[in-house]
Amino acid sequence: MSESFSVSTSACVSEDRRSLLSAAVGMLLPAALPAGVAAGLSSGLSAPAWALEPKQSPPDLDIGGGQRLSALGGKVIYIDFWASWCGPCRQSFPWLNTMQKRYGEQGLVVIGINLDEKQKDADEFLAQVPASFKLMFDPTGSSAKRFGVTGMPTSVLVGADGKVVQVHSGFRPEQRVELEQRLVAALSARRP
Repeated sequence: MSESFSVSTSACVSEDRRSLLSAAVGMLLPAALPAGVAAGLSSGLSAPAWALEPKQSPPDLDIGGGQRLSALGGKVIYIDFWASWCGPCRQSFPWLNTMQKRYGEQGLVVIGINLDEKQKDADEFLAQVPASFKLMFDPTGSSAKRFGVTGMPTSVLVGADGKVVQVHSGFRPEQRVELEQRLVAALSARRP
């Protein structure tokens, strides 16, 4: 089951109201994002609301230790963009830890990409909410720009074939079962 995201306005909304709504979203959204991400959006970088769609290949990233995302071919990858100020991120970390522990031996790799400008903020968050999965720190927000991230948290599920399975924004505890089912389906698809 794939999910797509879009902003739509009702047919009964006048063109003037639609223009006003678009302008308001355009002005307010960058204020809610980390400075690095907001700067990329306001500088005219091409980053549509959801740059990645299911069945596309995600951008290749250096994931630390000289390893590239593309080198994880054959694994199911759950990339989670997060920030210390993000309340839903705080809720998602225990679930991400559980998923890595439960499915790591079956080929799941969870990668958390922090977008705080100061690593100290991320470190304070991690002291309260530890992570048992791979972490990257991206204070410039360049990875978020490449993935088209517009909110926190945003997760990208990449199948063993290297193609995007799902892009998901936000995290609510009641979504855990559905998100886990998608992980399990992606892991099942990698088995011969």
